[in-house]
Amino acid sequence: MQPRNMSMSGVVDLAAVKAATEAKQKAEQARTASAEGGGPAAPQSLVIDVDEAGFEADVLQRSAEVPVVIDFWAEWCEPCKQLSPVLERITREYAGRLLLAKIDVDKNQMLMQQFGVQGIPAVFAVVAGQALPLFQGAAPEQQIRATLDQLVQVAEQRFGITGLQGVPEEGAEETAAEPEAPEDPVLAAAQQALDSGDLPGAIQAYRNKLADEPANVEAKVGLAMAELLGRVQDMDARQVRKDAADRPDDVPAQLKVADLDMAGGHVEDAFGRLVDVVRRTAGEDRDAARLRLLELFEVIGAEDPRVVSARAALARALF
Repeated sequence: MQPRNMSMSGVVDLAAVKAATEAKQKAEQARTASAEGGGPAAPQSLVIDVDEAGFEADVLQRSAEVPVVIDFWAEWCEPCKQLSPVLERITREYAGRLLLAKIDVDKNQMLMQQFGVQGIPAVFAVVAGQALPLFQGAAPEQQIRATLDQLVQVAEQRFGITGLQGVPEEGAEETAAEPEAPEDPVLAAAQQALDSGDLPGAIQAYRNKLADEPANVEAKVGLAMAELLGRVQDMDARQVRKDAADRPDDVPAQLKVADLDMAGGHVEDAFGRLVDVVRRTAGEDRDAARLRLLELFEVIGAEDPRVVSARAALARALF
């Protein structure tokens, strides 16, 4: 992922979202006022869960005072589990200059469709009622920070939106009161390396963990993610896609495009391409495509329904 140019071009039209959620939002406001006696609402967390009923109040209205970053995610999405904690931590570090709204796509299909989300994780921003896509798929922490830094600057320079003033970083009190269980030092070092963009360091750390614990799921997922990011980080996406289109029988070219699709969140496109290569090749070419597909399965986990479907398609292609 490259930091997006925050020109505000290509913004998502939120008029339909607003109209579709207005009735739900008003009903929710009425229930809240009844329960709380109509008093002022308590200060909201910097990281919030948002649904269709609360979208206008929690995102559209609040975007007039603070840039709202939207994280589209799902419980079964392994890359989401890698990305979401990074977004939450960075948001809290901004201490009120950003608000993170988390939207579960399985429970909020209308919002997913209105934003045109094709794959997850997908991250958008809403500033002064205007939405724009930030990035989709996995990304190193340093690139995420660069994108969010740019978002904060645009919000302030173009709209005069400086965020919520005087908000302390969240989590300090909770950490003091309820200390977390000690982290696995090897996995913690691997995650830190991955977040900082040190992909070789992350890969080595995850391999070290798997050498001791071959069945460790977190290490398997982390290694697959780090290796994927390592393969795509220096790719010229346009040239790679052109090469694959010009040479459909060039298996390495097809593998590169599958990696790009996977890193960009287009999971089904990546799986479909590799299954097709397996179906129409033989020998070493078929093995290369099959093994790459199995590697990509690790990125999102065996329980993901797209993996289940792709495994069945792979079996049909092989036999």
